Amino acid sequence: MKPPRWIHWLLTRLHPENTLEEVEGDLGELYAYWHQRYGKNQAALRYLLNVISVLPPFVRKRKSSKQEYFQDATSSLKLAMIRNYLKITLRNLQRQKVSTSVNIVGLAIGLATCILIMLYVQDEFSFDRFHEKADRIVRVGLKLRLNGEDFNDAMLGQNAARDIKQELPEALSVVRTRNGSDFVSYENTSFKQDHLLFADSSIFDIFTIPFLKGNPKKALTEPNTVVLTAETARKYFGNQDPIGKVLSFGSGKTPYRVTGVVENVPANSHFKFDMLGTLTGEDQQVDGSGWLYRINYETYLLLPEHYDYKRVNAKLAKLAEKQIALELQQFLKISPKQFRAKGDDFGVFLKPLTDIHLYSKTDSNPGGNIMYVYVLAAIAAFMLLIACVNFTNLSTATAVRRSREVGVRKVLGSVKSQLRQQFLIEAVMLATVALLVGLLVVALALPFFNQLTGKALTINSLTNPYIVTGLIAGTVLVGLLAGSYPALYLSSFKPVLVLKGRMVAARGSFNLRSGLVVFQFFVTITMIIATVIADRQLRYMQSQKVGYDREQVLVIQNTNMLQNNEAVFRNQILQSPQVVRGSISGQVPVGSSMMDNTTVMTKENPEQGVMSRFYYVDHEYIPTLGMQMVQGRNFSEKFPSDSAAVIINETAASALGWKQNPIGRELIGSTDEHGVKTYYRVVGVVRDFHFESLREKIGPLVMFLGRNSGNIIVKTRTEKLPEFLASLKQKWEAFSPAAPFSYSFLDDRFEQVYVSEQKIEQVLTLFSSLTIFIACLGLFGLATHTAEQRTREIGVRKVLGASVGSVVGLLSQEFIKLILIALVLASPIAWWGITLWLSDFAYKVDIEWWVFVLAGVLAMGIALLTVSFQSIKAALTDPVKSLRSE
Repeated sequence: MKPPRWIHWLLTRLHPENTLEEVEGDLGELYAYWHQRYGKNQAALRYLLNVISVLPPFVRKRKSSKQEYFQDATSSLKLAMIRNYLKITLRNLQRQKVSTSVNIVGLAIGLATCILIMLYVQDEFSFDRFHEKADRIVRVGLKLRLNGEDFNDAMLGQNAARDIKQELPEALSVVRTRNGSDFVSYENTSFKQDHLLFADSSIFDIFTIPFLKGNPKKALTEPNTVVLTAETARKYFGNQDPIGKVLSFGSGKTPYRVTGVVENVPANSHFKFDMLGTLTGEDQQVDGSGWLYRINYETYLLLPEHYDYKRVNAKLAKLAEKQIALELQQFLKISPKQFRAKGDDFGVFLKPLTDIHLYSKTDSNPGGNIMYVYVLAAIAAFMLLIACVNFTNLSTATAVRRSREVGVRKVLGSVKSQLRQQFLIEAVMLATVALLVGLLVVALALPFFNQLTGKALTINSLTNPYIVTGLIAGTVLVGLLAGSYPALYLSSFKPVLVLKGRMVAARGSFNLRSGLVVFQFFVTITMIIATVIADRQLRYMQSQKVGYDREQVLVIQNTNMLQNNEAVFRNQILQSPQVVRGSISGQVPVGSSMMDNTTVMTKENPEQGVMSRFYYVDHEYIPTLGMQMVQGRNFSEKFPSDSAAVIINETAASALGWKQNPIGRELIGSTDEHGVKTYYRVVGVVRDFHFESLREKIGPLVMFLGRNSGNIIVKTRTEKLPEFLASLKQKWEAFSPAAPFSYSFLDDRFEQVYVSEQKIEQVLTLFSSLTIFIACLGLFGLATHTAEQRTREIGVRKVLGASVGSVVGLLSQEFIKLILIALVLASPIAWWGITLWLSDFAYKVDIEWWVFVLAGVLAMGIALLTVSFQSIKAALTDPVKSLRSE
């Protein structure tokens, strides 16, 4: 019974020949026994493991049958030898303080960066995985194509959950959730609750929400019940038992009874709540429609164990087709076939719970972005590689100082393997010290990193046994990776030459080091280009004309809590000399409006729908914000009929096919239960303005007069602003509302829209700076190596009359060539990556040619400053000293 050929070949090629025959026979007998008892596959596995176990710890291919391994040289390191290596390592590190410090700093920064980004990436991928059934939960989304534009939304109508539960047996449980915010009061305590979530009682069957008090089976089964988090319960009730207490919601004081207390929602959850109200009793359409009616609900399904969610897609698509067809017939009077014949389309899609945070682009408040995770992971990998390259460059650059040590050790009988082991031990020790320094850097930098990324990461995350094991293994790997080439390079010195002072570098060593420097500046130039473009894009978005005046515009929030006194409060404000104009509206042109995903249709073509945003405003809204009318007029108190009028933006006029003369045209407002339609007449067209981020194209917008409660928007003067705000607070408190006085400035809210872009720009700036710093360390190493290798050449040139400037130019021109090569390689890669990132923005800057030139000039300037120290030092060296041995 013969063992597998490839394993036997491995044994014959790699095992020492002096014991090969004996080992080969023993293993052959064992293989026959294993084959008979355990079978062929098990026998082959055991044979392979045993072959590996009898190979020398440092495998070397035999060059000929006459060449034998020295058993002592290839056996495991003896304790005394290890002790000797450690002593030599410590002495060398102490003797070469500068290069040791530079190596430790470079590796420490690389490792610290990797650890910080590893914590960030781990947190990003941990979202929603704490739910026990996370792998079985999916969210249903809606996709629409109207007038050539695609809309994907995580929201569905209120009836979708009910229909899915009835029609799809694969959906073991279904839940609807709806986000909200309101003022909640208890006795004399009142707070604005922004993280207010309403859900069906089945939410506790699907998601893992641990209860501290109450019964999850009954908590949300009755109307007007609410569950609080532990933190929220303490905020309202202190140490009292909250169960059974009644909270008042909104200005109408709607009572909600507390039926449970749950643990605080983890930070790594894509939905967050402080209060969880019930949807029990929520009105549902009984006519079978309701998938596109009131699109305010996120719908989640719980699937069976080990069930591929893609299998339910076909059934869900049929159900959606059936239900949405009823609504198309009801509202547009057309069939799905007629709807699609115009180039429009509709459908649904499923998104696994664990993909929502990083892969969903449908949320109104998106969480993470997988592209940013990939970018940060690439930065971490490149920085660590650059740190390893630094170690290699500096180790080989200082090799001259250790050449005689290597020569003496070889003369005394050391073989290459022993020398390699020693140098690898040095590298691993250095990496270990760098890890300790890196952990200190992480501890110091973590608060700033959390502020930069918006996370709450802690150093305690590193105490996980798996992470500790990974750090140790990674550090050893970094040490071996960084020290492998120097070990091979140093151990290849010929003792005869080095003892004569004629050390000759191994063939191709300079080319390799040059390639490593090109790699370093390839990464550096790429980072510089990315940082410059990100900064330009951010400045472009912040300085772009948005179509309205956002300077000195005060937004007084939650004025709907004043109820009938809202208009009275505004009139009091308008009497102040600090106020230019004022308006009441629930819509502020920053971020999404309160009425999204609404289809509008024209009277003349009711089959043609356009997805539009609705703004509910008063007569003063447009002049207060400095918007411009391009056709028609603004709403006016002189025209009572304006209650049935609308103003549209230029994009809406174009989408509705009214480019020429939209004034006087009519939109279908609503249809009552008897089929009677309400029409709204267009009285004006407002110039397009950005009511969302510049990431999005300007969409159709319809403004209605009335139903405009929510905020008071005031155009103010700059004088005595603090006194004006204090007087506003006094006026507000005079009405004794349940809500505290709160305000913001429109330009500040505008800046908040671009927080994610600001963070990306800051992250790129930070890591670009670190990359440049580490690359300069490596360049310093190569400059040192070059100067040491060309010491005699420089001496001869100076004797022959060369100036300091010419010598500096001679040494610097090599680095300029390397940077130019790096620029040529980095430019197309940077252009591709930046183009991919900018594709997410509807309005973006052009990628100009001068950005690449600027990156090259910056890299070249930084490099020349780095190498100038060594170049000038070498040029100023007395030629007598460098030529004395000749």
